[in-house]
Amino acid sequence: MSETLLSSRNLAFELYEVLDAEALTQRPRFADHNRETFDAAIDTARSIAEELFAPHNRKNDEHEPQYVDGGAVLIPEVEPALRAFHEAGFLNATRDFEHGGMQLPNLLSQACFAHFQSANCATSSYSMLTMGVANLIEAFGSEEQKARYLQPIIDGRFFGTMALTEPHAGSSLSDIRTKAEPHADGSYRIKGNKIFISGGDQPISENIVHMVLAKLPDAPPGVKGISLFLVPKFHVNDDGSLGARNDVTLAGLFHKMGWRGTTSTALNFGDNGECVGYLVGKPHAGLSYMFQMMNEARIGVGMGAIMLGYAGYLYSLDYARNRPQGRQPDGKDPTSAQISIIEHADVRRMLLTQKAYVEGSFDLGLYAARLFDDTHTLATTEERQQALELLDLLTPIVKSWPSEFCLKANELAIQILGGHGYTREYPVEQYYRDNRLNPIHEGTHGIQSLDLLGRKVSMNGGAALKQLLKLINACCQRASAHESLTALRQPLEQLVERLQAVTLALLGDLMSGKVNQGLANSALYLKVFGHTVIGWRWLEQAIRAEEGLAKTSNADEQAFYRGKLQAARYFLTWEVPSCHHDLAILEARDDTCLGMQDAWF
Repeated sequence: MSETLLSSRNLAFELYEVLDAEALTQRPRFADHNRETFDAAIDTARSIAEELFAPHNRKNDEHEPQYVDGGAVLIPEVEPALRAFHEAGFLNATRDFEHGGMQLPNLLSQACFAHFQSANCATSSYSMLTMGVANLIEAFGSEEQKARYLQPIIDGRFFGTMALTEPHAGSSLSDIRTKAEPHADGSYRIKGNKIFISGGDQPISENIVHMVLAKLPDAPPGVKGISLFLVPKFHVNDDGSLGARNDVTLAGLFHKMGWRGTTSTALNFGDNGECVGYLVGKPHAGLSYMFQMMNEARIGVGMGAIMLGYAGYLYSLDYARNRPQGRQPDGKDPTSAQISIIEHADVRRMLLTQKAYVEGSFDLGLYAARLFDDTHTLATTEERQQALELLDLLTPIVKSWPSEFCLKANELAIQILGGHGYTREYPVEQYYRDNRLNPIHEGTHGIQSLDLLGRKVSMNGGAALKQLLKLINACCQRASAHESLTALRQPLEQLVERLQAVTLALLGDLMSGKVNQGLANSALYLKVFGHTVIGWRWLEQAIRAEEGLAKTSNADEQAFYRGKLQAARYFLTWEVPSCHHDLAILEARDDTCLGMQDAWF
């Protein structure tokens, strides 16, 4: 039977041959785990995803949430799926044993969650948001807030959301207008409107904990005046029981082209002047707190994009193997048997492109998850700080590159199915529609590129960039021990050398005050930077594949490793060299886009 969520062999390759997950068990926090416990968690995740998440993915799409009597109504299959997810421990997979968690490494938690994202991105998003809220409260909430709100989240009774976007402001958080007025009892009265709030209302959980950005009366202008507030849908009494409904109103639902099973809501806070919220942390520091959840969500969005691309790739691969059509170009006999379309060179090109995008991104997403573990469990403060800096640098890439190129993988999956790919009888068109939302989830490509070039590459004197370049150079050195990888290694080395020069020049523009000019083509910079990072990750996989080939005579294993080498060859010899045209535009400071004027349109 063909695998539909992700390749279990590829996952094992990533965890145990590329990223060395077993080495994490030597760290005190994960000492109670081993490969057997890791694999058991993965097997459980795969089973629940296949049995309870995947079967209603299409129904979620065809029967999206409805606004009825002031609330959202979902299909009934969502609740038991999420209940099983929680009861199996995945909501608290990384949490301490004594706090009801599995104390798994984040690497394994992401590997498990990838199955749910592939099976049903809409239903799994409720859990992803809730996990982010739990981590946010745990990091910055008061002891009372933890007792009253965090524990019910851990117990699976409360879900969570992040409420940032406002109708007039969009991504420009400095312009939010939601207000928070101090109240005599130490609480605040929240008033404002938020839109596109995923999971903002649903009938599944007992309560919903909204993490809301708002401004106090004395707030300074801009992002330095944003505070973070915890706003429950229902008040919570001292004994933990639910009280009356808070003044949070579901104003309506948005109906998007994809990801339809997740409620996308417009919420009104304080229509009656009685919306009670509680300040999290210090006044005016809310955005810095929220960045923890936003960065988690960015990596989660990137992984979601990867898994939708992965699902489309696996489906189109299986289709290509089983769909007979046509003959080879040199086959002139019309009475001869048709061949499977996977035998056609152009279909193989499309499948190989998908494999390169999807499995390259998957490696990067899991690498970022392992970096997260390093930020908490490496031996020294200096090592943990270095891991954090590298994770910060890579986060815009993890979010944005898969959102663009795994979407392209979905396009190719549709094309491989031919006319069938464009119909709703086959899942690939839904995968595309679902994935088309990820380029805007948690910040557009443009916003991520401004973050990357305008802030991340130069932070702390470029420490993270230097660290990344050192890792890539070390990878190239190891690859040089394999003569067969010379043709793969050299294009990456050439790209890295030129990218360094372009980066220094652009940073020079920024430091000299030419900010608009320096950032005008930042989206192109993010693409090239992303190709460089994915190229590095493919070279790492190629090294491991060469090592694997040398150790096995098993035909299936040899085929797996040769497939890895061919995908690495495709990306490093087809995709990476194409970046030099993009770098030429960046070198020239081309102002075609910046110089275009409104009237000329």
